This record gives sequence, structure tokens and C-alpha cells, in this order.
Amino acid sequence: MVEPADRSSTAGQRLGAPESFGVSTLEPGLRPPAQPPGRQVSMRVQMLDDTQEVFQISQRSPGKVLFDLVCAHLNLVEGDYFGLEYQDQRKMTVWLDLLKPTLKQIRRPKNTILRFVVKFFPPDHTQLMEELTRYLFALQIKRDLACGRLICNDTSAALMVSHIIQSEIGDFDETQSWQHLLHNKYLPDQDAIRDEIIDCHREHVGQTPAVSDYQLLEIARRLEMYGVRLHPAKDREGTKLSLAVANSGVLVFQGNTKINSFNWSKIRKLSFKRKRFLIKLRADPTQNAHHDTLEFAMASRDCCKVFWKICVEYHAFFRLFEEPKPRPKPILFTRGSSFRFSGRTQKQIIDYVKDSEPKKVPFERKHSKILSNSSMSPQSASTRSHVPKESATSIPLADQPDSDRLSHLAVPNGSEEPRAVTPPTNGLHGLTAAPGSDPTQPRQNHHVAGSVLDQQLLNPGSPGSEKSSLGGPHVAVNGNGSVNGQRMGRTGVLGAEQSAEVQPLSPLTSPLLTEAGYVRNDEEDEARRKKFPTDKAYFIAKELLTTERTYLNDLQVITESFHSAVGKDEAFPDSVKSLISANYDPVYKFHQGFLKETEQRLAQWEGRSNAHIKGDYQRIGDVLLKNIQGLRQLTIHLQKHSECLVELERACRSSRKVETLCRDFEQQRVCYLPLNIFLLRPLHRLLHYKLILERLCKHYPPTHDDFRDCRAALADISEMVLQLQGIMMKMENFQKLIELKKDLTGVEDLISPGREFIRLGCLSKLSGKGLQQRMFFLFSDCLVYTSRGMTPSNQFKVHGQLPLYGMTIRESEEEWGVPHSFTLFGQRQSVVVAASCASEMERWVEDIRMAIDLAEQSSSLNNDLLSTSLSDNKLSEDGGVEQESEDELGGSRSSLERQGHRGNTTVHVCWHRNTSVSMVDFSIAVENQLSGNLLRKFKNSNGWQKLWVVFTNFSLFFYKSHQDDYPLASLPLLGYSVTVPSESENIHKDYVFKLHFKSHVYYFRSESEYTFERWMEVIRSATCSTSRPLPSTRKDLY
Repeated sequence: MVEPADRSSTAGQRLGAPESFGVSTLEPGLRPPAQPPGRQVSMRVQMLDDTQEVFQISQRSPGKVLFDLVCAHLNLVEGDYFGLEYQDQRKMTVWLDLLKPTLKQIRRPKNTILRFVVKFFPPDHTQLMEELTRYLFALQIKRDLACGRLICNDTSAALMVSHIIQSEIGDFDETQSWQHLLHNKYLPDQDAIRDEIIDCHREHVGQTPAVSDYQLLEIARRLEMYGVRLHPAKDREGTKLSLAVANSGVLVFQGNTKINSFNWSKIRKLSFKRKRFLIKLRADPTQNAHHDTLEFAMASRDCCKVFWKICVEYHAFFRLFEEPKPRPKPILFTRGSSFRFSGRTQKQIIDYVKDSEPKKVPFERKHSKILSNSSMSPQSASTRSHVPKESATSIPLADQPDSDRLSHLAVPNGSEEPRAVTPPTNGLHGLTAAPGSDPTQPRQNHHVAGSVLDQQLLNPGSPGSEKSSLGGPHVAVNGNGSVNGQRMGRTGVLGAEQSAEVQPLSPLTSPLLTEAGYVRNDEEDEARRKKFPTDKAYFIAKELLTTERTYLNDLQVITESFHSAVGKDEAFPDSVKSLISANYDPVYKFHQGFLKETEQRLAQWEGRSNAHIKGDYQRIGDVLLKNIQGLRQLTIHLQKHSECLVELERACRSSRKVETLCRDFEQQRVCYLPLNIFLLRPLHRLLHYKLILERLCKHYPPTHDDFRDCRAALADISEMVLQLQGIMMKMENFQKLIELKKDLTGVEDLISPGREFIRLGCLSKLSGKGLQQRMFFLFSDCLVYTSRGMTPSNQFKVHGQLPLYGMTIRESEEEWGVPHSFTLFGQRQSVVVAASCASEMERWVEDIRMAIDLAEQSSSLNNDLLSTSLSDNKLSEDGGVEQESEDELGGSRSSLERQGHRGNTTVHVCWHRNTSVSMVDFSIAVENQLSGNLLRKFKNSNGWQKLWVVFTNFSLFFYKSHQDDYPLASLPLLGYSVTVPSESENIHKDYVFKLHFKSHVYYFRSESEYTFERWMEVIRSATCSTSRPLPSTRKDLY
């Protein structure tokens, strides 16, 4: 542990670490391992911020104990990217072996200073999930620049130094920037390019420290010397060379120029014999056999062994799925080295952050003179504890990571005084701005929260709450983000006296609805249930009522909320405004009367009025028949809804102001779905009426009094659906292309005549550096693959496209040794991809083959989906980075510029859950919409909490009651499984279903067998684990 005398000035406290050790990175979820008994020895470690810390370890403890103490001291979750290096007695810089006793490696600990530095440099810094990790990487880049190890041209050097200065002193001020450069040395020859540094710094106004770190790493990763540690050697002719190891394989340098590289996939074996380092390559039939082994001479056997060890560790870290197991000890003789990589591989780190949520704390940047939102002292945190009980304004951060949490008022059970809780953040992103935030354009949202009682549902610190993970998101509390494309409002409440700020949410990392609030009494619930009818027809009618309430609220978003948002702005075209009002207002007024009649009938059915004396109240067919006949008179308006959608999109294309208005409206809490989905709601509602009537007709015998009315209403609504079916299918495809256009960057004219969306989802693409996660989008004419970008809008950056015309597909698991893999052979290139499971592979192969058939039958081919600029500057998958010169990197300064935050759409959920969704799934989801009251219970809690729940667009949205204007929280269901609790779970209630994803478990309880079956049915339709058969064509859906 840290010596008490040094505790007041430790780096851990500067980085906001608590006094406890927190989480060990090598043993997830555990404290540092217990040290062996024995004498304590002090070990001095120099951190990346140049401070030194002293740690006490047992004289017999392995290196892993010291390394764990350092990582825990920093509260560093992704510590496996780092290592401890020191100079041994031979004056050679070596890495501390985590498996061997520390004092057997360091003979004189009092005279040795270990350095905590970056050991493994990933090819893409977006693989670093936490801001603290990226900050430490930025410190490493800063150190490498200062010592001359990271060599680059003047343009790149000036640009990197300007980002370092921006993170340290903030926005450009000529006098301050000039003085700062005079007193700080960032480059060996800094004076020669001082003016260029100043010019670059001038361009970074408004950029936060977190974004500066991101931009610094973005530039550094493209440099040839990024992460390179040279080891002197000679070839067979005696030419002086240098060897290095990287994530992709072994590199050969002559001076500072890379002259050769050997990819891991080409290397069969690495070994050394005395001073000779040997690289044995896999046999290449095009070359002679004597080229199979390459030999390099190094200064000594020890130099060979040091380089061989780091090669073994790099290969294991980047190529293996899990830490290699130790070899069994030989009985008599040993042969070869027993050295092996110890720690988590990169895949294990990423999976760990996805599957669990390590506790994060805000940290402070030592060199930064500006107040970063990640910098939060204990004093500032303590000021949050006194918050007014009424309402307060929530203000967004200037630097907003795409998956940060809201700060919520937590009202613990039994406590009257609310206290502010700083919730943990997701392991995917840090605590302040990360790529994916919009630091230059903070969105102001002045929604005033209600009373403290409204916030009691949002207590991430309650005993029953579960931790959220990237892979298994919990309920996403309403923020200025969205879920599956659903826009969410802000619900954070902060004190008026503080300058605290609230950040938007990802659906993958949000706090849970908690048990604070009304918990139902079981006896009261049973007594209430006995009062109401038990006939199935009653519950079908009640489904009509609950879904009609949700539908009317959705219509109100268009007719009232959207109208008031754009009505006073002169930039919004009057023609579009009039078109929407003329065709949605009559529909809204009609359904107001429909809902009122339905509510009256259900009240009569339940015996809450005197109408039951007449004896004709237990029916709903007459109400449906009357109103569906009235709805037929509105067919002319329903047919115009497609025109409204097209004209609104045309107005957004032609005017940036109109586009901004619509985007800003989608940030409001009331707009919990994409605006275009609300415009299609009236067409979708026809399908719901048809399904409800089909269930009623199936339930009633032909002799029932209500059967005739239900059958007549079913005939009328079926005719309307058939009449509007063509418009409905075209508009669903059009709406989906509009949403995908917002999620993709690097495409032009995505919305083109004849193009149909088929499937989107995650596949792993095989390249020279192994399997890489990519997002694939399948259209009727091409297949586009992308990676998740780090723009403020969190768009996916297109890497390339494969025209479907002439494409063939072949399963290739045996050829490449990769499970669930298949090869796509295009006319210009071939791609090997792998699915997450066999069923996912079958879906992709089936849809791709269907799309190939469609493309070959089509007479009009469109292979120019991607923009010309992207095609000319195509990404190299083997290199993993864009092949652009260092001089072109100046353009990255303005890369953080696009529209608002889009980090939580269906595309992003599929990315984090590693699954896919087809257009058929979207169409089925349109039918499977449901609303109603459910009782919710956490895994480790006792009480049941009553919530109004809306299922739509693959997500559950949670309200306190159906009268609320916007949801309090949401839960994306892609990847979840729905089952019935087992006996061992001790849920002794009827009609309970269980939602679970990895370690995340929720229980929901419905009021009847019918509603239980309906919730199970619709939720199964949204989970990827379902085994439902897919219809051969979308027409089968209707």
C-alpha cells in the first residue's frame, strides 16, 4: 500500500482515487491478492505524470502483486495495456515479470525505480474504453515526443503539441500560449516550429481535454513509429537494422524507416539461439524453401531473450482469446523456456468491460490548468449533498461522452433527505468527453424536473439495483440521447447552487428504475384482481384500451408538440406545416372520441358504472365496428401521410435550418422515438386493430352476441390494410433509409429509387491483424461495412462496399479455422467474415443470397453508394488505419463536426450486443406493440413496483402512469432472453416472466394469463434468441 507519509500527495488522490484499492485489473471484481507473510519491502514506481509513489509489498510476492497495487491505486480498469519496466544489473531495460517474485528480478529495490508505462499499443485508440486510459496513453505519447522516440514530420509534430497545449491550458490566448511554450519542452527542436504550433492551437477553441486526448491519439496512431521500441540487430550481411514488435507482427527498421514487416498470420515460430534471433515463416509455394527462416544477429543472448519475450506477450495479447494456460511441469528434464504471457488479453479486457461495469471515479489531470468535467475534487462532490427538494434545472456538459450517466437524486429507503449520487459510468467510455461527444456544441436543455418524488424512481444506489454493462444495458434513463433511435429527454436533478452538469445517456449504460416509490401489497393486489372480469375477451378489450392510450399520446407528439416547436419559426415551410396539420389533426380528434368510448365501455364492463343493469356491457365489437367505419372516412388523410413524410425529408435536405429544427425536436423528452416513426403511427395502428379483431373472432363462438360486430369490423379493417399496404411497405423502407442515413458517414445518396434495406448487424471481418468487429449493412444492391466512429454524432464510418451483382458466397470455417465464417467473393474484392453464432450466420447467408438474386434480377444497378472521396481514400483493413500522409492529418482538426448525438440507435445497440436485425424484424416489431401496467422486481429485491410499460421499437419504455408525457427510462431488448422463473429463484407469484442478459435479470408480473402470454409473445419477437421462422417475403406479414 502507499506509505502514509506520502498519501496526501499521491497520484491516486490527484486522479480522484478513494483510499481503498478499488478493483484489480488482473482479477476482475476482486481486491489485490493477499500478500504472502514476511518482511515488507518498499518499491518506488514512477508514474506517467512523472510523480513517484512508494508501495509496500512482501519480499516473496510476485510481480503481479505490485502491478495490481499500482493499477488499483490509479483506479485503472484497463491496466493490462500497461506494464512496469526497469533497468536490471546489466543496464538493460526489461519488463517486470508478473509471475516471478519481484525481489528475484530486482536485486536492489532501494536503488531501483520502476516506470509505469504503456506496454501494448492497440492499432485503434477507440478500442480503449475509458477516458482515464486514453489520458494515460496521451501522457505516453507526450513523453515519446519529448525524448525523440516518436519521430514524425513537422506538421504532425506541431499538430500533436497543439492538442497537448489545448488540454493543459485550454483555449488559445496568444500571450499565454507563447509563454507556455517557452517554459515547457514538448519536442527536441520545438523552437523551429513554434509559430506552427501556435497556429494549430488557435484552431482548437472550445475543445475539451478529453477530445484533445482523442485527437492526439488519432494522429499518433497513424505514424510509422507509433508504439515502436527499437531493438538493434544485424542481418546476415551485417547490415545494421532494428527489430520491433507491434500488434500486427514483427517489424524491421533501417534507421527510422520501416523496410519490412511479418504479420502474425505468416509467422510459424519465433525463437533464439545464443545471439541469433530466428523468425520461421509459413511455407509460401511461390518462394523457395530456404526463405522459410530469417535470421538476425543481436548484441547478446540476453538481448535476444528480451525481444523474444515481448514478442510472445504481444502475440498473446492481441491474437489470443484468453490468457494461455501454464505448461505442466516436466518430471525429469525441461526443454525450452517456461515463460508465458500473464494477464488478460485485449479481447478479455473488452469483454470484461462489456459484461460488467467496474466502478469509476472522476479523475484530475495533473498538467491541466482548466477545469475538466472529469476533474472533480472530493470537496466539489460533497457540495452536491444539499439539493433542494423541489425542482432544479439540469444542464448538459460541454464535453459529453456518448455513454456517460446522468447524476440523479437518490432517495434511500427510509431517508427523508435526498442526497446526490454520482453514479458509475460505463466501462466503454470515460467520465468526460470522449469521441462521440459534441464538445463544441453543447446542447442546452432547460427542462425543469418535477418533485423529488418523481426522481425516487431513478435511484442507482438502491439495494435492488443491478450494475449495468456495455453488453448488457440496463434501463436507459431519459436523457438527451435515444434508445434504438428513440430520443430521450433529461431527468437528472441537480442543485441550483452548484455548477453541476448532466450528460446524455446510452441505452447500454443507464441507471435502473428502482424500488423507491409505491410498492404494491400482495393482499391488496389479489383483492383488486378478484373485482374484475376474468373473460379473455375482457383482457383483449383492455389491450385495445391500453394501446389506444399510447397511440393517442404518440399522435399528440405530432399534432401538438411538433407543431408548437416549429410553428413559430419562419424557416419551416408553411406548405409542409399545413400538410401535416391538415392530415393529422382530423385523425387525432377522431381517436380522442374513440378512446373516450373505449374507456366508458371498459368501465361498464368492470362494473364501475350503472350501465351493467342493462346487461349489454360485456362486449367491444360494436364500439370497434362503429369507429372503424368512421375511420374509413379518414382514408384520404391516411393516404397523405406518406406525402407528409416525403415532404418533411425534402424540406430537411433543402434547408439546414429545418434539419436543425427537426433534430432539436428529437432531443426533447416527449420525442422518445425518431420523429419519422411518429408520422407512420396511424398506418401502423391499422395493423393493431386487425390483430385485436382477429383474436376476438378466434375467441368468440359464432353464436356469441359480439361475434357478428367483430367479424364485420374485421372485414372493414382488412380492406383498409389491403388498400394501404403498398404505401405502408414503401414508407417503412423509406423511413429506415432516412434513419440509416443519420447513422452512417461516408455515403452519398443512400436514399435512391429502388434501394431496399434488408439487414444490419455485427460481423467480424478477417484481416491481416485478425478478426475485427465491423457493422454491416445489407441493401438490395450492395453490402456496406463500417466501424463505429468517434464523431460527436457517433456515426458509423464506411470502410468499403461490395456490389451484390455477380457476388458469390461460400462457407469457409474449415479453410480459415474461424467458427461461423464465410467468404464473400465480389467482382473486385473478397471478404472473409465471421458471425457470433451459427444461427446468426444462417440469417446472414440466407439474406445475402436473397439479395444477390434480387440484384441479378434488377435491370438498374447502382454500385456507386459510397462517396468519391471515400472510395479514393479507402481504408486498408490490413493496416487498420487510413493510408493518408501525415500532411493530410491537419484535416482531423475539424473532424468533430456534425449533427447532434446519435449514440443510442438500434445500430449502436446491435454493435454493443453483437447481433443483427433485418427489415422483416422491423416489420414484425411494428405489429408487436403493447402497453399496460406491469409489476417490476429486481433480482435481489423483495417488493414489486407498479409501472406503466410501453413496448415498441425493440425496447421497453417505463412510465409512472399512462398519463405521463414522456418515459422515465427504457430497456433495449435486443440480445435479451425471456423465460419463466425457475423454482430455485423463489418467485412464488403467478404470471411472472423473467428478462435476462448475461448477469442482468429483471422480473415482470402481469395481471392475467392472457396479458402474460401477450408480453411473452411480443418480447420474444424483439430478442435475438428467438427461433421464430422468418416469412419468405414481407407481404406475408400483412
